[in-house]
Amino acid sequence: MISKSKSFVAFVGLIFVACTQLAAQTPHKTSSPPLRRVSPTRVVTARDSLGIRNLLADGYNIMTARDAETRISNAEMERALEREALEYPAIDLYGEDSWTDWVNPFAGKSSPRIPATYNIDCSGFVMPLEGTMRVTSNYGYRARYRREHKGIDLALRTGDDVRAAFDGKVRIRGYERGGYGNYIVIRHPNGLETVYGHMSRCIAQEGQIVRAGEVIGKGGSTGRSTGPHLHFETRFLGIDINPAHIIDFGVGAPQSDYYTFVAPRGYKTYAYEESKASSDTQYKAKAKKNRVSASRAPRIYRVKKGDTLSSIAKKTGTPVSRLCKANNMSSRAVLRPGQSLKY
Repeated sequence: MISKSKSFVAFVGLIFVACTQLAAQTPHKTSSPPLRRVSPTRVVTARDSLGIRNLLADGYNIMTARDAETRISNAEMERALEREALEYPAIDLYGEDSWTDWVNPFAGKSSPRIPATYNIDCSGFVMPLEGTMRVTSNYGYRARYRREHKGIDLALRTGDDVRAAFDGKVRIRGYERGGYGNYIVIRHPNGLETVYGHMSRCIAQEGQIVRAGEVIGKGGSTGRSTGPHLHFETRFLGIDINPAHIIDFGVGAPQSDYYTFVAPRGYKTYAYEESKASSDTQYKAKAKKNRVSASRAPRIYRVKKGDTLSSIAKKTGTPVSRLCKANNMSSRAVLRPGQSLKY
């Protein structure tokens, strides 16, 4: 009996030893996170670099295309504003009911309210006649005729070209036997209206948009005239202004980039806000931007016999390229004595 008990104790002891060794060999679980699998580093190939460059190029091209579209849109907007300013010149000043058949658009109406002061942009001026100007009759009171002369007279030969002084739209093309003869009135975006009288015939049509320097008629002596000449007037809201205060006819250029109109006494006035005139303001801003100089009156050189662009460039200290750009001409252009060149 004792022998069996010893054998049982020995058996239990062997089992305990075996379990202890098995537990020692089994690893204990820990709270550490499992290791992540790391992919091997991929080498960038030449094909990959080309793809990246193409992607960047595509992005650059998209940006360039957008910039081009923006520039085109801006250019189209400028052209649209310019067309509007020419189609409805100075409408913010004159209003919609001033497109009449009278030289003074407000004739027969109550006097309009006018700006107390207004800066008239003269930068786009072109002489209405070519060659040397000779004033045969000045602006002002004529004692001989006991009446006012509301413009100036410029000598010409019958058939000479008469040109628009500024960009604008023809308001009147008419005939007045006892006065202007064949005449044209043009309204301009800068607020002026110019009158061209005693022509042998009118070329421009009523309602036509004309550019500065464009031929609008032929010189003559029709109407109340004693000989061939151009009667030229400058008006603002129907009020005549001495053209010599705006234009230096001896030089063939504006007295300055801007002429400041000051309302005469007796008129109802108001403070003009340029910001209200959308298209006209944009048009004037564009004209100012395109000028060679916005801070001084343009310098003018009168072409003499034998002059060339090279000789004029030396005399004025102005490169030929700048002369061509300022006068919108080619370096091969033929110069005429008496011609005026800006520099």
